[in-house]
Amino acid sequence: MNTTLFRTLRGRFTPAADALNEARAPAYALSPKQALAQMAATGTLNATFYASAETQLDTILALAAQVEPEFVAQTAIVAREEGYMKDVPALLAAHLATRDVAILERVFPRVIDNGRMLRNFVQIVRSGAVGRKSLGSAPRRMVRDWLASRSDESLFRASVGNQPSLADIVKMVHPRPATETRRALYAYLIGREHDASALPDLVQAYEAFKADPLAQPVPDVPFQMIASLGFETPEAERAVWAEITRTAPWHATRMNLNAFARHGAFDVPGVAETVAARLSDPEAIRRARVFPYQLFVAWAQTGGGVAQHSGFGQFFRRISGTPPEASGGKGTVPAIVRDALQDAMEIAIGNVPEIRGNVVVCPDVSGSMQSPATGYRRGSTSAVRCVDVAALVAASVVRKNPRARVLPFEHRVVDVALNARDSVVTNAQRLAAVGGGGTDCSAPLAQLVREKADVDLVFFVSDNESWVDAGNPRSGTATMKAWNQIKARNPGAKLVCLDIQPYRTVQAQPREDILHVGGFSDRVFEVVAAFASGESGADHWVGRIARTPI
Repeated sequence: MNTTLFRTLRGRFTPAADALNEARAPAYALSPKQALAQMAATGTLNATFYASAETQLDTILALAAQVEPEFVAQTAIVAREEGYMKDVPALLAAHLATRDVAILERVFPRVIDNGRMLRNFVQIVRSGAVGRKSLGSAPRRMVRDWLASRSDESLFRASVGNQPSLADIVKMVHPRPATETRRALYAYLIGREHDASALPDLVQAYEAFKADPLAQPVPDVPFQMIASLGFETPEAERAVWAEITRTAPWHATRMNLNAFARHGAFDVPGVAETVAARLSDPEAIRRARVFPYQLFVAWAQTGGGVAQHSGFGQFFRRISGTPPEASGGKGTVPAIVRDALQDAMEIAIGNVPEIRGNVVVCPDVSGSMQSPATGYRRGSTSAVRCVDVAALVAASVVRKNPRARVLPFEHRVVDVALNARDSVVTNAQRLAAVGGGGTDCSAPLAQLVREKADVDLVFFVSDNESWVDAGNPRSGTATMKAWNQIKARNPGAKLVCLDIQPYRTVQAQPREDILHVGGFSDRVFEVVAAFASGESGADHWVGRIARTPI
């Protein structure tokens, strides 16, 4: 007998790999429900390092066809309400329009919850991507009901955006106005004759402001409506935008700092100081339930320097269309505001749950992680890369859990020393600046095996496209084999894999001690803490979706 071939296995059995990942290396395929949940939490329908936007679209529709309509609807709800996604929930709703309109009608208001989502839904259906090119009677009725359920003011505020515009949708579905005010508003939106005195007060205020911006108060409308207006002088434009900036709510301030700078608001004395105080107000941050990732994105997009700390800086500024002022020069977000974002990040760490025990965080710093977190799309590519997300997660965990170890990896473990007392930004930059080679997800686990380390939780943040450690598929993946060795020494240990790109395979097969969770929304921290403490099981993500009422 060939004793090498048939040697006795120690520890837990390692299942054979049953798939190839995008790098053509052995991997484990997720079930259709697991894969759909992953795609819904991470897919932005933009090109990623390994997959085109078209491939993502085909994959999502194929997966949706393999599961029950109820699960499709539940996935759309969770992706929208907890993952804060936009394109994929609208796509799943459009899929339901061709498959089960009764279920779509039950979940439509929760998935299509604002004007942007309505426009996404209508455009996806009209494109023919889901198998039809017209809304049909039932979806048309749902859109009419959606319009009727909004107040006049909220409907007017939802009229920003194109392809299609809200006016296009009104023309498409022919809603019946219930009041004279709504009748005038619909006519106003589609450019028909109307009674101006019957328009909602907000529309009248906006029209009065358009006629004489300096003599009228700034109306409470989306800033895009103000940005589309022309001003006679730069001084008038700065004055108006300074007022918008002074009165903007907390989240609107965080999201529109570059717009404020572009229109000269920060050139007005005192505005920058007002914004900085608002952003770093501890009570406002707690009320907003903001997490470090959201602030990190704002900091990066205002020239905070994410891409400046690697050789990819000019490349990412070019493909993302980042305006010159984000990198310095006229219209720059002031340093006092950027510093306030860093202060806010430190305060927001209080919203990250503490994870007890011996924690090891493994951020992937390989070459594929240099791609934009939300994929490539000409003119709107994010300045935040996958490696920045991984680094921020690791830095946040270290700040809240000072004893946690960080083992960044590419084709090997990269030696980077982090100081838990350093700022989140400093540690995230330090991590994001290293690496760039091939991917070996087993590398940090192999090091823990060699060290005979005591661990309670290992937390991976990766795109899961390991290939350097590729071996015989019959023996399973190197990651799974190394994890089983760790489990032999630490029976209670748990492995969490945060997958931040929309692919269908993983390196560790899902089971009771291994949790795969998709996406990079701030809910991830809560999911990980619940799994680590035993409050939820390995099927948390799919189980959470399946328990969602519709």
